[in-house]
Amino acid sequence: MLGRYDHTIDAKGRIIIPAKYREQMGDKFYVTRGLDECLFVYAPDEWEKFENHIKELPIGSKEARKINRFFFVGATDDEVDRQGRIMIPAHLREYAHLEKNVILAGVGNHLEIWDPATYDAKNNFDDIEDIAESMEGFSF
Repeated sequence: MLGRYDHTIDAKGRIIIPAKYREQMGDKFYVTRGLDECLFVYAPDEWEKFENHIKELPIGSKEARKINRFFFVGATDDEVDRQGRIMIPAHLREYAHLEKNVILAGVGNHLEIWDPATYDAKNNFDDIEDIAESMEGFSF
């Protein structure tokens, strides 16, 4: 997934998934709390991979149990309606501060749904040197 789309969420909590993303992901989506106060949206095959990674964590670990709860307790699955929308439950909208305007961001194997103000605060790309330094620890 690539790109950014600015959209709105309606009063019932529905959001349009752009056709470009639906073509790549299909018509069923898994939505869960994401990091940095956004939502993660996965296609079924990517959700299964994500879920399996988390299931591999040791159940005896307090941190592993927290991770399980964070991602799975509030997660939901939904299929797009005839208008290409999915429903975002109230508890997920509250977590991500979603009200009217939203950003859908393609970030590789999943989408993120952001409140625009939160996105701007968490994704300050003013200093490209900071990003370059952060990348040094990764293999490219």
